[in-house]
Amino acid sequence: MNENKELILALNQIEKEKDISKDVLLEAMENSLVAACKNHFGKADNIHVNINKETGAVNVYADREIVEEVEDEATQISLTEAKLKYPTYGLGEIVQVEVTPKNFGRIAAQKAKQVVVQKIREEERKVLYNQYYGKEKDIVTGIVQRYQGNNISINLGKVDAVLTENEQVKTERFKPTDRIKLYVIEVKDTTKGPRITVSRTHPELVKRLFESEVAEVKDGTVEIKSIAREAGSRTKMAVYTSNPDVDPVGACVGLNGARVNAIVNELRGEKIDIINWSEDPAVLIENALSPAKVVSVEVDPEEKSARVIVPDYQLSLAIGKEGQNARLAARLTGYKIDIKSESQACSVSETKQENLEESKEANEMEQTTETQEDMTE
Repeated sequence: MNENKELILALNQIEKEKDISKDVLLEAMENSLVAACKNHFGKADNIHVNINKETGAVNVYADREIVEEVEDEATQISLTEAKLKYPTYGLGEIVQVEVTPKNFGRIAAQKAKQVVVQKIREEERKVLYNQYYGKEKDIVTGIVQRYQGNNISINLGKVDAVLTENEQVKTERFKPTDRIKLYVIEVKDTTKGPRITVSRTHPELVKRLFESEVAEVKDGTVEIKSIAREAGSRTKMAVYTSNPDVDPVGACVGLNGARVNAIVNELRGEKIDIINWSEDPAVLIENALSPAKVVSVEVDPEEKSARVIVPDYQLSLAIGKEGQNARLAARLTGYKIDIKSESQACSVSETKQENLEESKEANEMEQTTETQEDMTE
């Protein structure tokens, strides 16, 4: 009896500490004990085990049909016997007869221990999976543990995550115990617990960081419309608000750059350009090429292409180091962008004009020749 009470106390403690329902554990124990009954009764199809939630007492019951003449004692009970024990039941009905074996308490204790250990593992794995599955496509804080080949093991509290080589920023180097923010790409349920893949390169990491740092982004006042990122180097982000009293860029930058600088520090110095979003592709492209100044933008919406003219002294700035500024602007806007300086544009225009004049002169000479031939005839 004391063992039974100790069992209930242990289950209550497990429920409290590990957040695993006592009812789930009791149900698993009952199912396991039904299987154990096969050894005693030969079959357990009509056997039920009940564990009292308060006392831990274990009772075994068999479903038996009330019949005139018993042919199978395991599944039937005579009408005469049933009338004595179950006076409200009649012929053909099913009654539950207690058949708890004398030594069943010892069997139950052994099985209970096995089931509890196994069920705790299963439930812990399920709880962890559900907990982190809810964080999929969100950011988490992790502590760097160790390098495993080219991958990094990150401790997220109750479980470890894997930062693969492909999801690492090439310029970043971490030491054990470093605390870093990560974007959760995927959470998979495995027999060894949830397998969590995280990223430091994903553009959504930047978006989630702004959501956590900027109240206007979190509450939806400011909307992040588009992000283009080359992890570890530079990010361009287009923001928008329908509230005329809110400056979306200013909200993201913060007073004296406090908000954006906090995110830059988290990204280990990655530069972040924040621009105003516009439904007008020409305006959006001009904004996207910031900090370069733009003279004019010609847009072809069907071809999703644009021709941009910039001052001569702004050409290198507009293109950026190794073409980065133009490349990010193209990804941010979804347009193929051809950037020319004013002198290049003039040169092209002059060349076109010269070609046009040459073509015109050629046509005139051809017409003159044809006229002379007609006169000769």
